[in-house]
Amino acid sequence: MSIAIGQTAPDFEADTTQGRIRFHEWIGDSWAILFSHPKDFTPVCTTELGTMAGLKPEFDKRNTKIIGLSVDPVGEHSRWADDIREVTGHAVTYPMIGDPTLHVSKLYGMLPADAGTTSEGRTAANNQTVRVVVIIGPDKQVKSYLAYPMTAGRNFDEILRLLDSLQLTAKHKVATPANWKHGEDVIIAGSVSNEDAKKLWPQGWREPKPYIRIVPQPQG
Repeated sequence: MSIAIGQTAPDFEADTTQGRIRFHEWIGDSWAILFSHPKDFTPVCTTELGTMAGLKPEFDKRNTKIIGLSVDPVGEHSRWADDIREVTGHAVTYPMIGDPTLHVSKLYGMLPADAGTTSEGRTAANNQTVRVVVIIGPDKQVKSYLAYPMTAGRNFDEILRLLDSLQLTAKHKVATPANWKHGEDVIIAGSVSNEDAKKLWPQGWREPKPYIRIVPQPQG
């Protein structure tokens, strides 16, 4: 199964380090970020989980819940959490999904259907595709799906930036240009006619080309 932007995020029930959840119910009216890991006690993922723990207040400000996933059982996650705190200085206070039957990993297109039904005997090498970040909106639709190789740690500052863009453009008829950061100018969405744009931006806009209309970031 492949995951596409705009589709409804697959729902599931799973055990986590904070109890059993039904995913859509857990998301509620929030945004959510699911980020996955191929195996517990792996070096790059240890740094990533700790980094996410340190950034959790930033995601809280954005009404965004974060949840990790690894194919190992929840009991292993709890032991790994001790290492994460020791190595990074940040305690993992968000839930981590146990996926020992590989159900969620397959549901989200991270492992093929013939990968089996158990995490036992599997290694980080043959689970290497279980390194994705999925951003999901309050409408339960997939807003972004990012995949990473084993050797490159994820840039969670960039994921925060992407989340800012997704939340802004969900609320206003704009798009964000390359390297945009919160507070910088944005582009009027191509779907907005000039006639409608004049109603929304009566002060006008900069237009280096007829198809590029630049305005200050909308507030609120």
